[in-house]
Amino acid sequence: MEKRVGTALILIEERESIHLLNEIISAHSHIVLGRQGLPRSNGLSLISLVLEGTTDQIGSLTGQLGRLKGIQVKSVLLKNSRNE
Repeated sequence: MEKRVGTALILIEERESIHLLNEIISAHSHIVLGRQGLPRSNGLSLISLVLEGTTDQIGSLTGQLGRLKGIQVKSVLLKNSRNE
């Protein structure tokens, strides 16, 4: 299966899910190229992930995150024309 490059934007509305969120991201670290966290003063936090993997791998990550209470996830994937 060919690899894709993309990003996932994660909105954290409830801090109780952060431990599970970090565990899931760590379990998928082989597809994470970069991570940036932005804490906000209004109680909401954002995490942006840069990803490279198959659609199944990226879907597994975003699907698991999306099932967490108080977490929203949106992803955008691009076809990598230079699959290696």
